[in-house]
Amino acid sequence: MLYPLKFKPRFVEKMWGGRKIETVMGKQLPSDKPIGESWELYDFPPGVVDESKDWVSAEISNGPLVGKTLHQLVEQFGVDLHGDAKLAGESGQFPILIKFLDAREDLSVQVHPDAKYAASHPDAHLKSEAWYIVENDKHARILKGLKPDVTCEGFRRAIEQGRCEGLIQSIPVQPGQCYYLPSGTVHALGAGILAAEVQTPSDTTFRVYDFNRVDPSTGKLRTLHVDQALDCIDFTHTAEPKQNRSQVSGLSTTVSRLVTSEYFKLEKVRMAQGVDEPVSHGQPMVWIMLDGEASIKMDDVSEVTTLKKGETLLLPAQMKNPRISTTTECVWLEVSFPVRT
Repeated sequence: MLYPLKFKPRFVEKMWGGRKIETVMGKQLPSDKPIGESWELYDFPPGVVDESKDWVSAEISNGPLVGKTLHQLVEQFGVDLHGDAKLAGESGQFPILIKFLDAREDLSVQVHPDAKYAASHPDAHLKSEAWYIVENDKHARILKGLKPDVTCEGFRRAIEQGRCEGLIQSIPVQPGQCYYLPSGTVHALGAGILAAEVQTPSDTTFRVYDFNRVDPSTGKLRTLHVDQALDCIDFTHTAEPKQNRSQVSGLSTTVSRLVTSEYFKLEKVRMAQGVDEPVSHGQPMVWIMLDGEASIKMDDVSEVTTLKKGETLLLPAQMKNPRISTTTECVWLEVSFPVRT
């Protein structure tokens, strides 16, 4: 029987990383290492991550299925787990990747492939993503999208001259803001930002500029992918579809729509202390807990699933009468999926 699933995070050391995943989100990190990413929910086929010969997939950390991987559950339970959500790629990946990002320094200026590029390049995979700003230092900013009238030729010259940052929109950020970055959007997460990232399950990134940093592991400048990036960047200056953000409030719960895309929907849920009510199911959802504590219980399952700040939960499509009880006021991000037609 399926139940709400928690996962063992995968901590990824990055030269630009810091310690906020521990100090803000409460996760115990490896000591004395700059951790840039905490992979909360992930599912990659062989050869994609670190050239692994096996699937690299999130490990269940609670309940009777502890120790199994997300992909093993995809194979074992099928639509009872993922419902009408379409699996990704030919290998049948779970269709979302969830991370926390801690940028002690600026990330590289980069872009991800769109569907057209990915279709003609078998080693590249479409990547569209959203950033929710959890916490940030004063004056932190992101880079997102080209300034008006920037051409491919002009951007290439700016890359060669080390001034491409000046051709990208700089946006100051505050906690609680959310940004959607469709594939083809040139961007960079700025220094001092802790973000929750929701994205399609891809690890294909093309760097165009890295602030001339030397990778301490090699003693050399990090590899750039200028030609690939220029093939992927959208130079049409077509306006990004407007996000129709909305808010629905009840006696105990407020739901704010943040992102609607063809790959996922992202909402922010705020629920009062002392709520005890059924959890909607029938389709899978992912909850990323930002604050508070709650528990979920089910019929015929003795173990109660607890959820606290910094944890991520996958709610399978099929569960037996799940109910949530909030110990404190809770805030979480809720990810849902388009229904296949």
